[in-house]
Amino acid sequence: MTEIRAARTAFVHLDAPPELAAVGIGVHGPAGHVDDFELPDLWQFHLYDYEADLTVGAVVHAIRPGSVSLVPPGTPVRYRYRGRSEHLYAHLRLGAGGESREVASVQHAGSQVGALERQLRQALTAWPHSPGRAVAEVWAALWRVAELGPPRDGTAPTAHPAVALAVSLIEARLAEPLTVSWIAKEAGVSHNHLTRLFRVATGQTVIGYIRLRRMTRARHLLRASTLSIPAVAATVGIPDLQAFNKACRRELGASPRAVRARRT
Repeated sequence: MTEIRAARTAFVHLDAPPELAAVGIGVHGPAGHVDDFELPDLWQFHLYDYEADLTVGAVVHAIRPGSVSLVPPGTPVRYRYRGRSEHLYAHLRLGAGGESREVASVQHAGSQVGALERQLRQALTAWPHSPGRAVAEVWAALWRVAELGPPRDGTAPTAHPAVALAVSLIEARLAEPLTVSWIAKEAGVSHNHLTRLFRVATGQTVIGYIRLRRMTRARHLLRASTLSIPAVAATVGIPDLQAFNKACRRELGASPRAVRARRT
């Protein structure tokens, strides 16, 4: 069951791959500057490369190149175009099991725009002859959108290059001890400046983001692999088993063994 908050956010379940109904490039504008429609049974996942006004339910959003929308089934939408407009889209069904994540209906993808476009174009190319690959690309893109940051009104600014580099460093060195000072130095900015930039771009602190990524990876490894719990803990940079157990209970709501038992 989908929960909607005034058409600004929705709760999505991404623990299982989506059921993909269509992937394509939508072309709008030449036949008129306003489109009204809804998909009764399907989610709408769009990546935009133009400026327009998008009304989701009763909430108006200004979209621009790099904006991404994720609209639940049965939600009426209205587009007001400013000329010929093309966007990448996927129409899909999502499961109802596993952990739910609150995602903004419309937000800017920031530094993730390029990666999202590649994934959706790869899905588009694969769709006719390799639907499994298309599903994988769209699923990965959905996770990328879900991890952009806390929902926010309007659109987020494009991430500063130092933030993109910091995120890359964190992902590459998640198993190692990480400090904000070291990340800031590698990114070429001061500790305080990185802290400010990171919060603007993601809505989180650097430490909060590291914690989120470590526990997201830990959940995946506990559920999807046969790695021992000590090995999982070391892989995500929390080698102290007592600390790892506490982190799992705090962030995932259960002990590592209990998280692993939920793999199905």
